[in-house]
Amino acid sequence: MDYKKRIFDLVINLPAFIFLSPLMAFIAILVRIRLDSPVLFRQKRPGLHGKTFTLYKFRTMTNERDVQGNLLPDSERIPSFGRFLRNTSLDELPELFNVLRGDMSLVGPRPLLMQYLARYTPEQARRHEVKPGITGWAQVNGRNNLPFSKRLEMDVWYVDNYSILLDMKILLITFLKVLKGEGVRVDQDVKEVDDLGLFNKNDE
Repeated sequence: MDYKKRIFDLVINLPAFIFLSPLMAFIAILVRIRLDSPVLFRQKRPGLHGKTFTLYKFRTMTNERDVQGNLLPDSERIPSFGRFLRNTSLDELPELFNVLRGDMSLVGPRPLLMQYLARYTPEQARRHEVKPGITGWAQVNGRNNLPFSKRLEMDVWYVDNYSILLDMKILLITFLKVLKGEGVRVDQDVKEVDDLGLFNKNDE
């Protein structure tokens, strides 16, 4: 699977990365002006077989703090420009670099937080048998609105049913959904969809 999938990723991703580079440069300038630096949001995420990699996205939040110096809640630190980037999924364009590096695939289970790894059941952990993706089966079937239990179930379904044709189908549906702006909740609280108890207060 990995060899064919890697070729498929490069055939699509490399031209897309080159074509979208001017747009990414323009967005980077706007992020620097509107949200300050750093321009990129970096976070450690679990990849293939749970191996750690650095995920790259455009920054969408400010560093606003309260009088005690504590960061304000995420929902209060997303200005209109950040919301625009999230609503259009433009904040995820730097993940094309992750695909070029081989950390991610165009299609696969979305990489969640590192601290969730130890909380998965053996069946749920099978989502890491493939590389994480920019988009995936769960993303085109509910995206942020899916409870974690259903999301992980769909991730494992993808692992068991992978094919190049399925990846092509997911990419096409993703493109159409992005154009329509479907399925994106900018200020969603993860606890609203965490029906498995994967998230706890120590993750905040």
